[in-house]
Amino acid sequence: MENFYLEGTSKTPLLDFNAGTGKFVVEGRSIPENSIEFYRPLFEWLDKYIESPQANSILDVKLEYFNTSSSKCIVEIFRKLEHLQEKGQDVLINWFYEEDDEDMQESGEDFQDIIDVKINMHMIEEE
Repeated sequence: MENFYLEGTSKTPLLDFNAGTGKFVVEGRSIPENSIEFYRPLFEWLDKYIESPQANSILDVKLEYFNTSSSKCIVEIFRKLEHLQEKGQDVLINWFYEEDDEDMQESGEDFQDIIDVKINMHMIEEE
């Protein structure tokens, strides 16, 4: 299975999903014009990945900012990983936020409440 990679822009995040290692990264800003259209190829890729996944899948989320429509797509990514966990696979989500970014911290905590996958919160200390 091919990996899924999309370079980030000022409005869209880096998407780096490695089928061979089960390591996934979403990083940057997510404010695309049409979130559903932007994330649809990733949703389709995840559906295929779920058919023959790695034993462990780890998603690192390192977003600076995302809009409301992107949050719905992020939940959809998490839901797909939830299905993977229901099939008996190990799934872990790492949510990274900067020390002074309470909004991103609260967003991660909100996702923890609605997703049945372990979400580890990681504060990035400012230097």
